[in-house]
Amino acid sequence: MKYRPLGRTGLQVSEISFGTWAIGSAWGRVDEQEALKGLQRAIDSGVNFFDTADVYGDGRSEELLAKATKGLHDTIHIATKFCRQGDIHDPATYSKESVQNYVDASLKRLNRETIDLYQIHCPPHDILKAGDVFQVLDDLKQAGKIQHYGVSVETVEEGLTAIQYPGVEALQVIFNIFRQKPLTELFPHTRAKDVGILARLPLASGLLTGKFEPSHKFPEDDHRNFNRDGAAFNVGETFAGLPFETGVRLANELRFIAEGRGTMARAAMRWILDFDAISCIIPGFKTVAQVEDNLATLDVPPFSPEEHARLRKFYETKVKDHIRGPY
Repeated sequence: MKYRPLGRTGLQVSEISFGTWAIGSAWGRVDEQEALKGLQRAIDSGVNFFDTADVYGDGRSEELLAKATKGLHDTIHIATKFCRQGDIHDPATYSKESVQNYVDASLKRLNRETIDLYQIHCPPHDILKAGDVFQVLDDLKQAGKIQHYGVSVETVEEGLTAIQYPGVEALQVIFNIFRQKPLTELFPHTRAKDVGILARLPLASGLLTGKFEPSHKFPEDDHRNFNRDGAAFNVGETFAGLPFETGVRLANELRFIAEGRGTMARAAMRWILDFDAISCIIPGFKTVAQVEDNLATLDVPPFSPEEHARLRKFYETKVKDHIRGPY
């Protein structure tokens, strides 16, 4: 395993880390024992950073992480998120009392005394502009409830607003071959301010595995079914904002990236790691096999400058005009 600095936090995090949305909820059926085995396999392989949220299975993924990291609080770092258990548009959701309740509930589920990285979970831009929540987070940091804080954002503009606040040490962004806007419009600014970047949805909800056909059907409780057009939350969180059939077609055009790199998935994640603005990628998983496949990215060679230019042109000419929603 290789490690990178998480911005100016002082934390060194594994290049391949893991998100836990899939083992919490909204990605179809989950076998909890298999999920715990996956977490253990990741830890045994040197993974030292996991991202979660209080709404993933209504705390389920936080509780699974508590079981998997018992006795490892000093070596395994956990990032969790808050605000989506309330009305994200109501300023009261971000009040001192509300956030105190959110953090205490997460600490109880995680069985920890402090949270390594506490993130606002994709709040509206107006909340970030108002900025009151950052004083609340500063107070929690002073009290020792959290060590560092950041923001999970939907758009480049939200990210640019967030990093104007001096306490924001990390951003979580959607970044993959289908979502390259942060490369030129956000990352130069995060590097200048030494803000860490967590790259979520590295495989565009599975599109970049190249395993789907346009006729593929997802389970009813899988967000790739109920949010494929943004009916439940931001459309960009599902298939990178692309219409599913369009995403399948575009993924098929990208099969060449797997040449010499094993699989499309490993190649797609290696592409992300080629950028020094990235602290880590946080793919999801539900099985041990998926953990192992994601970890195999570490053995994949980087892309050449010519390949990067080709993929940038692919995004500019074939992808970006199909992305729905603000990003």
